[in-house]
Amino acid sequence: MKILKLSVLASASALILSSCGGGLPAIVSTPIENIDTLPLKAAPLTEAQTKSWSATDLLQDTIPGMSVDRAYAEILQGRKGETVIVGVIDSGVDIEHEDLKEVIWVNKDEIPGNGKDDDNNGYVDDVHGWNFLGDIVAENMEYVRIMKKLAPKYEGKTEASVSAANREEFKLYQKAKAEFEKEYGEAQGNKARYEQILSQLEPAHTAISKKLGKENYTAEDLSSIQNPSATEQQQIAMVSQMLNYGDSVPEVIDQLKGGVEYFEGRLTSHFDMETNFREKNLGDDPDDFSTKFYGNGDVDGPDPKKEDAKHGTHVSGIIAAKRDNGIGMNGVANNVEIMVVRAVPDGDEYDKDIALAIRYAVDNGAKVLNTSFGKYYSTHPEWVWDAIKYAADNDVLIVNAAGNEGINLDEVQVYPNDQTVDNPTEISDTFITIGALNYKYGSEMVATFSNYGKSSVDLFAPGVKIWATTPLNTYEYLQGTSMASPEVAGVAAMIRSYFPSLSAKQVKQILMDSGLSSNANVILGGDPSNQDKFSNISTSGKMANLYNALIMADKMARK
Repeated sequence: MKILKLSVLASASALILSSCGGGLPAIVSTPIENIDTLPLKAAPLTEAQTKSWSATDLLQDTIPGMSVDRAYAEILQGRKGETVIVGVIDSGVDIEHEDLKEVIWVNKDEIPGNGKDDDNNGYVDDVHGWNFLGDIVAENMEYVRIMKKLAPKYEGKTEASVSAANREEFKLYQKAKAEFEKEYGEAQGNKARYEQILSQLEPAHTAISKKLGKENYTAEDLSSIQNPSATEQQQIAMVSQMLNYGDSVPEVIDQLKGGVEYFEGRLTSHFDMETNFREKNLGDDPDDFSTKFYGNGDVDGPDPKKEDAKHGTHVSGIIAAKRDNGIGMNGVANNVEIMVVRAVPDGDEYDKDIALAIRYAVDNGAKVLNTSFGKYYSTHPEWVWDAIKYAADNDVLIVNAAGNEGINLDEVQVYPNDQTVDNPTEISDTFITIGALNYKYGSEMVATFSNYGKSSVDLFAPGVKIWATTPLNTYEYLQGTSMASPEVAGVAAMIRSYFPSLSAKQVKQILMDSGLSSNANVILGGDPSNQDKFSNISTSGKMANLYNALIMADKMARK
């Protein structure tokens, strides 16, 4: 039997004991310092477990969730917390979703639809937040914008022909151009490959489904086919191979179609060399930070189908979908209001929008911000760094997604971050970056796509196959560090709700110190040849845990 050795800060059980005076009773834990014989989960997850695995408890369920359900059952019974505003800076949110509408922030000082800035904050009709994108959905990648801006100046030139004063800018242009050519070629190639696979898989699946009399078949079903013809043998081989990439062939087909759509979108918008999406749809100059009051109050975005708000809606559901209402799913946190700040298009976000989005959320009462986005080029990083410091100065915690390229961020600069190019020292003690966990703990515990880094990533949380809210009262599985970040934002909101005396700095410390640690070797970037100890791939070396976080928060609040 494989064994995963764990060190747990606090844990086997929590006892609620009476205390003197009128305060809340203390939370007392029985610590278990070393769990050396915890078996790996052998059985596959049930559908119910898959939909809620991030809430499971490693000790009780042998699944590396955040012990959310256990925390509610054993610690939070009978306790009341304060309302915490969580700012979701994202692609927009379906604020009418059945499982979110009761937890959407309302600006009580703003009269809806009167076309006036009733609260004098500079934003007209910002009832549920603000939309810094206006009607923008699609956008270029940042390196494409850089290339387009600098091409008239440097196209066809050599480094020797450029003045010394312009050398750095010329190198940036060359780097952006090389990135564009690489990414464009890969998108073309991937789209063609996905289309080719689909052209073979779909007819094979149709034939096998007809043969077996069902759409969803297993490897055992395939092996039961008697005396297959040569053509059927080829079809069986094809669909058998695809079953390695999903729970069913229809699921794989959907994934492939989604891949074709994704790469087609990249080719037509991310790499568009002609269209200036911002000028066309917003009219704002992204290089002028003096203009701040642009956009509108339509936080769900311009699409009536709200497809462009899927990402933000999913993120919001993870944080705060209404718990125990008999529908949908349970978010991590109760006592939360979601403030929607739309600033992330389908493409790379603008530094100006992100900096202003952070400041808007801070100025309007958010105490936790979730930033599930990122890019590897930035033209005005100083604006975002100043906003991050502004959040810290105002006691606001920013929970940030690490990114999905499966790379070591200690070697590559990503934005946003709290480490400048010239100074690796963190500029903020209230900014925390989150990597993604898989539900298969042990060597496969880290999501194949998740970025990592001893100094650049702080903590890990569930991010693979996360079931949550999507637009128009639907629910889907999505995955990415984009999903891991709101898991931690939910934990942070719970700490701030039940222990409001603790600062954002203290909340970050609790998140970092209270998680579960592991000395297991884990595969990084999906490459079995690239392994390291889990404890070495983030600053904390831990995975987020709500149960332990509440225990530590209680102790810290009593000091």
